[in-house]
Amino acid sequence: MKIDEFKIFEGRNIYSHRKCIKMCIDLEGYRDIPTKNIDGFNEALLKTMPALDEHRCGIDEEHGFRKRLQEGTYLAHVCEHIIIAIQNGLGMDVSYGKSREIKGNKYYVIYEYIYSNTAVEIGKIAVNLINCFINKKSFDFNAAIRSLKEKLRLEELGPSTLSIVEEAKKRGIPIMRMGEGSMFQLGYGRNSKIIEATISNDTKCIPVDIACNKLMTKEILYNQHLPVADGYKIRNSLDLLFKAEKLGYPIVMKPTFGNQGKGVFVNIKNEKEALKAYNILSKDYDDVIIEENIIGKDYRVCVVDGKVVAAAERIPPYVVGDGVSTVNELIAILNSDSLRGEGHEKPLTKVKINNELESHIAKSGYNLNMILPKGEKLILRENANLSTGGKAIDCTDIICKENINICERAAKAIGLDVCGIDICCLDISQSIDKEGAILEVNAAPGIRMHHYPSEGKSRNVAGAIVDMLFKNTSPNIPLVSITGTNGKTTTTRLIGHVLSKAGYNVGMTTTGGIYINDKCISKGDTTGYYSARTVLTNNEINAAVLETARGGIIRKGLAYDMADVAVITNITEDHLGLDDVETMEDLAYVKALVGEAVKDEGYAVLNADDPVSMSIIDRIKSNIIIFSRDRNNHILRQNLKKGGYGVYTNGGMICIEKDDSMIPIVKISDIKITIGGRLEYNIENAMAACAALIGLNIDYSIISNGLRSFYCDEEFNPGRFNMYKVNGALVVLDYGHNIDGYKAVLNGAKNIQHNRLVGVIGVPGDRTDSSVEEVGKISGENFDYVYIKEDKDRRGRKMGEIASILEKGVLTSSIDRKKIEIVLDEVEALEKAIDNARSGDLIITFFEEYEPLVQLIKEKIDSYTNQSEQQPAAIV
Repeated sequence: MKIDEFKIFEGRNIYSHRKCIKMCIDLEGYRDIPTKNIDGFNEALLKTMPALDEHRCGIDEEHGFRKRLQEGTYLAHVCEHIIIAIQNGLGMDVSYGKSREIKGNKYYVIYEYIYSNTAVEIGKIAVNLINCFINKKSFDFNAAIRSLKEKLRLEELGPSTLSIVEEAKKRGIPIMRMGEGSMFQLGYGRNSKIIEATISNDTKCIPVDIACNKLMTKEILYNQHLPVADGYKIRNSLDLLFKAEKLGYPIVMKPTFGNQGKGVFVNIKNEKEALKAYNILSKDYDDVIIEENIIGKDYRVCVVDGKVVAAAERIPPYVVGDGVSTVNELIAILNSDSLRGEGHEKPLTKVKINNELESHIAKSGYNLNMILPKGEKLILRENANLSTGGKAIDCTDIICKENINICERAAKAIGLDVCGIDICCLDISQSIDKEGAILEVNAAPGIRMHHYPSEGKSRNVAGAIVDMLFKNTSPNIPLVSITGTNGKTTTTRLIGHVLSKAGYNVGMTTTGGIYINDKCISKGDTTGYYSARTVLTNNEINAAVLETARGGIIRKGLAYDMADVAVITNITEDHLGLDDVETMEDLAYVKALVGEAVKDEGYAVLNADDPVSMSIIDRIKSNIIIFSRDRNNHILRQNLKKGGYGVYTNGGMICIEKDDSMIPIVKISDIKITIGGRLEYNIENAMAACAALIGLNIDYSIISNGLRSFYCDEEFNPGRFNMYKVNGALVVLDYGHNIDGYKAVLNGAKNIQHNRLVGVIGVPGDRTDSSVEEVGKISGENFDYVYIKEDKDRRGRKMGEIASILEKGVLTSSIDRKKIEIVLDEVEALEKAIDNARSGDLIITFFEEYEPLVQLIKEKIDSYTNQSEQQPAAIV
């Protein structure tokens, strides 16, 4: 077995509504060989991974997977189970997986994941393990797991970030990880917030700088008459001795800009100890301070948005002697606790042995190799930070009102929206004004101790942080996703236009580019995952309108979580034979994802006149808005009976109906993109847009005005039936590129007065031969003269191949061969059509690249104007 490729889906996709990985594999001749027929395979597998014996598998019974192995299952299925089991063993709660045949020995395995880099590595290990079992080679599974743990440690989220992300999910707030670190975006667009651990983009820089400077923090708090430990900055050894004498021993020494308890020396009793500590610190830190040694317990109080939300007593790590084990062995036993892990991976952190630890236990008369007497307690560190192995006891219910007030004043004095205040006192239930002091105010405080205290209640600090971030705004913005075969771009642009009229700052992705507030920031076919993320991460917009194409859905899935409105314009034959989409049922399945990924209270907009669109209606779980040219369409009527909306045409109007109330919205003849009702497909696009806007609760008058003020031109809808008068002929540019697209444009063209109907035709090279030939046939049946051209991007075809197939199709009609010309270059083909045009001709050009053709047309307009000295021809 070998791996061909991995595809990582970070959001909802055609395989699952959970993020998952698609691993494509080659079974290399083992397609039809069950594992029971591979000597020793089943036994080796269950011996190496006994956890697999607990898998219920598809038969959903105890030891179900073992039963499947005994009956005879296949390698791709086994691979899926291995991957899930390894992830579970590493503490990741995943369960979804499936394997399917692509063709012959080619299979894919889909599996859910939490951390992508680790999950990809697990896929590789699973394949390697299977190959070793087949070839009877040894495999160091434990070493592989150790390597995975290290990879996972580098990739997994810290407890603070993870807690905030989980709280955001509970509140239905969409999240996006930014890079591979701990930075996340919560929400979309203008309403979004960026968090990294407990710092957000609302956290101010200056207060963070102040909190990082322990001396400045002390001065600000002292100025506000808050209890702090007296202290000084130390410039050299002589300065240390002078100021330590002034403070009086014992003292505390620490870096001015330290964190996580690093470099803190407490209870320094004399000059000798002070100089020793200073010599150690001054090697690593430029700025050092000393302060009075406050006697008492170590407390951490967490303040969020000016309010105390949690308090905990922090206990430094310690061991208790058994009379047999050395200190080193006792630390190893302490670290073996399943609650302890490396760094922040678990509720508690393993105690690291270093110079600071050895120095501290030496003060108690011990070293690592000495046996600790039975029952004797040995404190391992001077500080109680969780990051150095300490643990926490929740004290939120006992902190007194006076101390709550002191902590809230301190947070406001520094200016932090989230902070951790370190207090030393004998009893947090008694005011520290009398006995005790604030030692530090920490920006980006860890909240692990409050969520996972060793004793007492868990406090939901993460929830308080999320609520603070969105207390004055919703995390969500209106989000519309539009898919379908034809009409996506026009419908997308029309929705964006009306939302702009409604006062929204719209971010929009289309086949023509990414738009922010009507300005194109990136040209091209931008209908995929990354283009959508560009919009959703833009902090100017407060509405997103996303054209969501088939290719992007298949390759990467959806960039967003759930839409407010999904629109499926239609599902007709196109792209068949690409990306394993072979049938119309396959294509409908892909498009259905957009309709499925809608909020419960949201709307899916469906075209009742399109049978394939109606085939997916049972997959839709949200509200449904049906549109149709026929007000009596039975599916539309059924939806109305259920209390839903219907949008239809009646008496030359687009009308909305709900609860037996029908409201005419706009005259079809007033909708500019229908050209007086001549372009029937744009009537459908207008209905789809109208339905989507209803789903967003846009005022009907705004919808009406918006539909009437949107034009078929370069400014509003570039490349969609744009018309230009050139020397007495009418030139139309349109992006039609499939059978139904051609039919729709040609039906519209017939309703426009003309002399000859001239076609400049082409089809993308990745379409099937039969589809290309059918386009040729349609062209031959409708055009009076045909110019056949090809796209620059031939998509795997040879030069002239598509043109030849098109010509074959054209010739199946009754058109005279003399009225067919092959001009492969698109610009040259249109130029020839214009030069040979007669007055009143209508030239329809189905283009690949829009701008070169627009430039040609305008040059021709200027040329003919100069020649005839007539008024400039209008751009319609």
